[in-house]
Formats: sequence, C-alpha cells, structure tokens
Amino acid sequence: MPTPDLILDAELFVAAGLVLALATLWLRRDLRQNMFNMSVAMGVGLVGLVLLGRYGGALTDATITSVAREVLLLLIAIGFTRILLMFVFQGALRRLAIPRIIADVLIAAVLVVFGIIRMKVVGVNLAGIITTSAVITGVIAFSLQETLGNLWGGVALQLDNTCRIGDWIRMEGTSGQVVGIRWRYTSIATNMGETVIIPNSQLIKNRVTVLGRRGDDRIPARRSVDFTVSYDTPPSRVIAAVADGLAHAEIRNVASDPPLIVVCADFGENAIHYSVRYWLTDLAHDIWTDSQVRIHVTATLARHGMEIPLPQRVLTRRHAAGAPERHERDLAARSATLSRIELFAALTDTERRALAAELADFPYVADDVIARQGEAADSLFILAHGRVGVYDDSAGGTGARDHLATLDAPSYFGEMGLLAGQARGATVIAEGDVLCYRLDKAGFDAIVRARAEMIESMSKVVIARQSANDARLQALSADARAKAVSYSAAELVRRIKSFFAIRD
Repeated sequence: MPTPDLILDAELFVAAGLVLALATLWLRRDLRQNMFNMSVAMGVGLVGLVLLGRYGGALTDATITSVAREVLLLLIAIGFTRILLMFVFQGALRRLAIPRIIADVLIAAVLVVFGIIRMKVVGVNLAGIITTSAVITGVIAFSLQETLGNLWGGVALQLDNTCRIGDWIRMEGTSGQVVGIRWRYTSIATNMGETVIIPNSQLIKNRVTVLGRRGDDRIPARRSVDFTVSYDTPPSRVIAAVADGLAHAEIRNVASDPPLIVVCADFGENAIHYSVRYWLTDLAHDIWTDSQVRIHVTATLARHGMEIPLPQRVLTRRHAAGAPERHERDLAARSATLSRIELFAALTDTERRALAAELADFPYVADDVIARQGEAADSLFILAHGRVGVYDDSAGGTGARDHLATLDAPSYFGEMGLLAGQARGATVIAEGDVLCYRLDKAGFDAIVRARAEMIESMSKVVIARQSANDARLQALSADARAKAVSYSAAELVRRIKSFFAIRD
C-alpha cells in the first residue's frame, strides 16, 4: 500500500514536473506534444497512486498491490525525468547543441538508479542477488557486448563531432544525410527515398567520408561530370569554350565560389576525355544538378561546332536528303527568319541569302546567359526559336535584377554591338530551349560596305526601338537612366560608319 508520505512525495514531483513542462513550452513551442504526453503519464501515475492508497486495502494479494505501486511510481519517474532532461537539453541549453544521445543515456541511468533505490526500499537484497548471479551476469554482459559497443559508438560519434545531424556521409558505397543518431544505430536518408540503418560500432570501426565539410566548417561538395570531344578540336579550345559557357549559365546549386574548372582528364581510343569539376551547394539535388551541367555542356559544344564522338548507327534511305540539300534548306530557313526581322527589311533577297550564309547556329538551354550587361560586343543575335528574358543587372545600384522585357522568336537583340561596337546594354537569359543565329561584324562587313546607303534605314529602326525602350527606363532610378545611351539618327549613322571604317 502506498503510504501518505509516498503519495505526498509523488505529488511534489508531479507539480515540479508540470512547472518544468510549462517552462519548456515557453522556450520551445514545438515540444508541446512531448510535454503533453509526459504530463499525462505523470498524472496517470499520481491518480493511480491515490486510488491505490484509498481502495488498495480491498485487494487480498499484497504482491499485486506492490507491483501496481511500483509501476505507477515508474510512470511518474519516466515522465518527470523526460520533462527535466528536455527542459535542460532542448530548452535551456539548446544553443550548446548537446548531442541527443547524452540525454538518452542520462534517462537510462536515472531509471536504473530509480530501480535500485526502489528495490532497496522494498527490501530486496541486492548484494545477494549480485553474488549468487555471477554466471547470469556474465552471460548477459556477453550477450550485450554488441549493444554496448553500439552505445559507446553513438556517444563517441557525437562527442568528438565525427558525424552530426544534417551531415552528408558516404560509407561502403552508400551516401546520405544523417537524420538520427540513437543508442544502437545511426540513420541516414538517401536521395533514393530510403533510410539506411548503420550500427554505431561500424561507423567507429570503418572508414566514413563526410561530404561537404572541412573540419567544423560546412562547404560545398565537389562533383565531377565527364564528357568527350573528338581529337579534331584542340583541348585548349574545348576547355576555354566549356568553362566560358558554364560561367554564363546560372545553374541552381552550383557554387560560384570556389569556381568550377574544366580539365583534360584522359586520352581515349576515339576521343579526348574531359571533366567538369564543380562545387555542389545542396547534396539533396546531386543527380539533377549533374544533369543540368551535362545539358549546358552539350549546348556549349553545339554552339562551337565541337563533336561528341559517340557510337552511332545510321540508317541510309535511297531518297534521303544529302548534305547539299540540308545546306540549302538551312539557308532558306535563315533567309525566311531574316525577312521577318524589321532591322533587315532594306536588304534584297540576294543580300539576305548572302547574310544567311554568314550566320552561325547558337543553341541555348534554360538559364543560359546569352549576353551579359557590360560585356564588350561586336555581334548581333537573331532569335529564331524560343523565348528570352531581358534584364537590367544594375537595378539602380541595388544589386538586384530588373526584368525589362520578354522576346519571342522571331526577334533580335544586341544590335548596338554589331552596328557600333557598343557594350551589351542588358543581360539576356534563355527561358527554355532557344536557337539563335549569331552575326559577327566580319560577316556583316561586306554587305554594309557594298550598300552603305542602307545604314540610314537601319539606324532609323534602331532609333525607333530605342525610343520604345525609353518607357521602360522611366521606371528605373536616375542612375540607371544616366547609364542609358540615346543617339540621334545622324549620330548613330556616324558611329556605324566609323565602326565599319566607311568613308563618306
């Protein structure tokens, strides 16, 4: 039977536990469910003790009464201990980031001490039990050897910061993020939607690679994406082209610092092997980011006419179009696009066809920066397919990026670079798969020299477009408007003739 003194002590512990629960809720609102559960456990234990003290005399079996009393006291002890440790470790000392496993070990230690005290109170001879049960104790200790090893391993992992919650690790070919370190095991969540359970003793004994961490500092993790290019292209040109193309691609999760590098990795039987070494900021998106890097590498190689020499099976049909027919079809498509561009309305069909032969295909994918504001330029882009966004990177000195316009094919941009050699006035970014024709000054030089009179008509188109852009500039700050350059038609004609070295 529980005595009045025992019930009074239980009431004091329950009251102290409820006060600690309220203090924990004040510090951590997210622990309210845990506080509620433990408070209910203490309440059930206390109510049970009171009822047992009042009506327990009706029970004829003293053993049942003793067992019920100890179970109810154990409920109160578990609830109070859990609330106390959560208040200390997850509330008051939360900023110290004390490993959770320490609290788990303390709970076990407190309950063991509680059990020993209660056994002594009820008159159990502990010395006799230990003396007469040496063999059983040895057998139990031997059977718990692995469990104790896992327990010590979990404590050691967190005390020496080998692995922390949130770390990405790789062990024996398995990679994932550490989501829990418990008594027996460490659980890691992989990018395949799996949770892998690794015994703590294995983490202590085996080699573990911690990804994206250098000492105590979290850093991006380095990844490699391999590709091949034929021997026809010098490695220096491939490296420069791909490095520049990726530098102009705004790919999510690819760190800008440290910058990515492109290296010549090996010489194969049929191709030269290259590797893009970049730094990944979010390991949860490793496969997707690798895919995006490959997409941008492929588009960059296509823009520069570099071949990826993969084995191919070609089906030849009797009436299939040959190279001359394909070339003629491409010229016709380019000429048709030029005929729809107002800037080239003054050209004759022959001149448009000659200009089409000077165009180079430049494919882009989503998030590729086609032109960056402030870059030197002497070329124009003709948007044949797709859509691009036009942005002002200066944003009035705020460092943000303002959206100026969206261009749909057929259209053009960068005309001041081609006609006057002016630096890019805005940043242009692909909003999906885009095909541009690039026209350099060298390709346009012969036509503009042969018919210098068309400079006037082209300058009028450019001035009209510049006037239309003035409305957008009004929305920008005074600094941004000051950077905008406006010309009269006569001034623009003079600049074009000077750029192409045409004398009156």
